[in-house]
Amino acid sequence: MKRFIITGIICITLITSGCHEELFIKPPQSIDQALALSSDANVKRVLIGAYAEIRSTALYGGRIQLFSEMLGANSEVRWEGTFNQPREMYNKQIFVNNSFVEGTWAAAYRGINVSNNVLSALDVINASDRDRVEGEALFIRGSMLFELVKLYAQPYVSANPSSNLGVPIILTPTREINEDSYVRRNTVQEVYQQIVSDLVRAESLLPLQNGILARNYVAAAQLSRVYLQMERFADARDAANRAIALATSTGKALIPIYMNAFNTEVDSLEDLFTIQVDPQDSANDMFTFYSLPQFGARDGDVSIQPPHILLYESGDQRLNQFFLGAGEQRTAKWRDQFRNVKVFRLAEMYLTRAEANFREGTSVGATPLEDINRIRQRVELPSLTSVTLAQILLERKLELAHEGHAIHDIRRNRGTVVEGNNSYPYNDPRLVFPIPQREIDANSNLEQNAGYSN
Repeated sequence: MKRFIITGIICITLITSGCHEELFIKPPQSIDQALALSSDANVKRVLIGAYAEIRSTALYGGRIQLFSEMLGANSEVRWEGTFNQPREMYNKQIFVNNSFVEGTWAAAYRGINVSNNVLSALDVINASDRDRVEGEALFIRGSMLFELVKLYAQPYVSANPSSNLGVPIILTPTREINEDSYVRRNTVQEVYQQIVSDLVRAESLLPLQNGILARNYVAAAQLSRVYLQMERFADARDAANRAIALATSTGKALIPIYMNAFNTEVDSLEDLFTIQVDPQDSANDMFTFYSLPQFGARDGDVSIQPPHILLYESGDQRLNQFFLGAGEQRTAKWRDQFRNVKVFRLAEMYLTRAEANFREGTSVGATPLEDINRIRQRVELPSLTSVTLAQILLERKLELAHEGHAIHDIRRNRGTVVEGNNSYPYNDPRLVFPIPQREIDANSNLEQNAGYSN
């Protein structure tokens, strides 16, 4: 009998709050679904199970970021580690049984399935919390669909999103295997439409304050990323502007010293959303692969190459992140153990607003020049008197370097990845993950991506 992989169990996890509101997630336990979804308290615990999925190393706990940097290395970083899975991505020769590719697909769909279970049980949630719970579940589902379609499908700007295959959209809980379980891939356009629908509603439902969990400005930040991929620049501008306005109203601000925004045990003023890491929940694969043994990591699997460092202007304080270790330049953004994984920083929103305003010829919230100079002044660079799109994109590249944006910005801007004598245009099939072979084996309705054989 075929085994269906896109499934997930209803997970019950416990949450406690320490003095810094850090999330401590104990190992999940499977229980009967009738009990799991029978009460307000239980459904809220199931929701925490969805957060447990997205915080795993397979997703926002490091590999989502690592994958982007390896696919978009562009001769600026190099994989030196012994793990074959990231090496395949770096070499653009990914096997259909790559376990990292399999793990991220499975974890994302588990998160979606847990979210769907929560959404199916909203009627038992206390009325005062129902909007928040629905908003959090929609944020997680929309975010996971977004990460999947970015990695396992052609970019939105490639040819015809209405015909290019995306990933399966699953909107109801998977609790048993039947004919409906053998899903087909939706188109890229259909997936993006569902992502936008989920995130727009999530933003409208989420509160401004929600501890370390998703808030309305986090959903707006995610929407700004989605709209950039779709080239809906006015919408990206407005979403980023909302995220800035909402976040700064709660006291969020750029930290005066750039590197103080990283290696933090608790959320900094600049953080909009992070994955909480501590000795009890220590998973952080960016630390694992970017740092060095003296800091508790591996052997320095990722090195920073001269072509990247030469992009910075003299005096740029972002150069302070680089240090010599194990014979190569390293970035200190992921140097220390038990530090939070950054998912959204306020600086990204200023850069998105600047780019989108520039492309639209508008000044919503601020002029592009004002936003770019805000970023430059923080790192002690002189203010510009005028700005071009190329300068905005370079500022974005340097500000957000090594944080998981590389391949997605290259692809949406129709760029090219150059590795030695090899060039990979933005729509090259080798920049797209294969559908995991175990999923193809389990579900013959899934079509494999171009360039990979079943």
